Amino acid sequence: MAVRSTFAGLNTMYRGVSTNRLALETTGHNMTNSSVEGYSRQSVNQAATAADTVYASGMKQFIGSGVDSLSITRARDVYADKQYWREYADQEYAKARQTNYQKLEAIFNDSDDTGLQNAILSFYQQWVDLSKEASNTSERVAVLEESGILVDRVAASSKQLQSQIISEYDDIKINVAKVNTITDQIVQLNKSIMAAESTGGSANDLRDARDNLADQLSGFMGISVSENPANSMYTIVANGTSIVNGITKLDLTVGPTYKDGSQPGIPNEDYGITDYNIEIGDTGVVFDPITGTLAAEMDAIQEDKDYIDKLADMAAFLLTDFNAQHKAGSGMDASDLDVENGTDFPTTGLNFFGEDGIAYIWNDTTKSVEIYKQSVTIHNPATSASGNWEIDVQTASGVLNPDTDVLKGIRIINALKVNTTLTATDGERKIAARSIELDCAHTWKEVYSTPGNSISHPVRDMGGTADGSNAVLLSTLLNQGDETRAGLASIGVSSLQDYYNKAMTDLGVNSSQMNNKVTSQEDIVEQVNQWRTSVAGVNWDEELTNMIMFQQGYAACSRCLTTMDEMLDRLINSTGVVGR
Repeated sequence: MAVRSTFAGLNTMYRGVSTNRLALETTGHNMTNSSVEGYSRQSVNQAATAADTVYASGMKQFIGSGVDSLSITRARDVYADKQYWREYADQEYAKARQTNYQKLEAIFNDSDDTGLQNAILSFYQQWVDLSKEASNTSERVAVLEESGILVDRVAASSKQLQSQIISEYDDIKINVAKVNTITDQIVQLNKSIMAAESTGGSANDLRDARDNLADQLSGFMGISVSENPANSMYTIVANGTSIVNGITKLDLTVGPTYKDGSQPGIPNEDYGITDYNIEIGDTGVVFDPITGTLAAEMDAIQEDKDYIDKLADMAAFLLTDFNAQHKAGSGMDASDLDVENGTDFPTTGLNFFGEDGIAYIWNDTTKSVEIYKQSVTIHNPATSASGNWEIDVQTASGVLNPDTDVLKGIRIINALKVNTTLTATDGERKIAARSIELDCAHTWKEVYSTPGNSISHPVRDMGGTADGSNAVLLSTLLNQGDETRAGLASIGVSSLQDYYNKAMTDLGVNSSQMNNKVTSQEDIVEQVNQWRTSVAGVNWDEELTNMIMFQQGYAACSRCLTTMDEMLDRLINSTGVVGR
């Protein structure tokens, strides 16, 4: 029988000692990194080494030569990673949108007396009170006070929305910088992993670091990650754009970026802010993150603009329809006797909001308030052609300057001021609480809201100073809708109160839905994360079991190696002593 080399057994045990020691060290590495975020459990892949050939009784036999470590691999489920990146992006989107809704609810907080809803209700109630006591100076002053509060709260809410938009853009700039830093690090890790694995083996810790960065990146945008099997590099695609491709990458910028390197943004006068785009490098191509924090912030900006538009719609209604109705009445700055004798006529045709000598007209097609010059002249019975009081209204046929006389968004809100004629000394007497009747087929809105008008309109006698009939009509605009306003008014057929309440109801519903979305998405991400952890996470019971197993294997191999050494010592040093 052929025998193996004298030292073959020592080699077998040495391999056992080395492999068990490597496995024990890997177990220790797992245990010390068990609390490290994103760490993937590693294990030594062991396999029997090639057997030695011996001959026994003339027949070929194979005898094992021990064990060897083939590789050290990490436990990772690629499919779970891809699922996590997708769901985590949606979670971060929902959380960012939830934050914006919380800010909107803080701006439109109607839980106390300082909210916009309370200002609208108080404004309405004061007109109701004035309709009952139209000649009461204190009631007239109170109307002016409540109107000032309403104007201030509309303006304050719009300024808070502007600040919120500016803050969102600032966050976008910070987050774009973070994205570029993350992609820089991924490119560097791509290089390091390729270099480390070029001679074999797996750079497990570097791969964990790269996957952690991919986790972070997925929070900002929707990404698709693929690995090139030839060089182990990641390619990361976001909305069809390869922002990382091996050792190259594309930076994101907040633009537009001009040739001189400046980033002035896009001035937006309608909202009183500067808009920005997320762009791909210096290409000027606008980048859409689809989901994640960046997409949520861009969507939140648009939603904030929508609420500025809603405030602008309310302001536009006051400047147009409310003003038109106020012009249809008269103040009490002339006595009834003067009117009857044809010697004096009270102030009429006066805007309650905005400026004198102007017609504010809503253009539903362009969603804007157009400003036209308008003059109102009173003719007494002695000089008029009809022998009655006549109101001569002349409205310009077009706006003077399209850049300044066509208002949208924040410019409508800025134009909403209580007429300074009314806030001047004794100006409250000019509040048009009582009605004037036309002696023709026209309506007052047609008279005051038709560009190009230049017509004298005979009017009937008015009621007494205490008559509050026009105040009733003005209060009705605030709390009752009108189907005839469809397509003609900035708030449609709704009353001012209903329009605001509907906007706040929509805000509450959308906020509640987003809260539910956040809760749902957190549950999904937690489930996917547990799925990942069940594969890649360190289980202490399992590691302690492995530690005992590898420790025992190491000890057994060491003991066997010692025994074989003693045998060889006996063979070498004690054999052939007899007969000396």
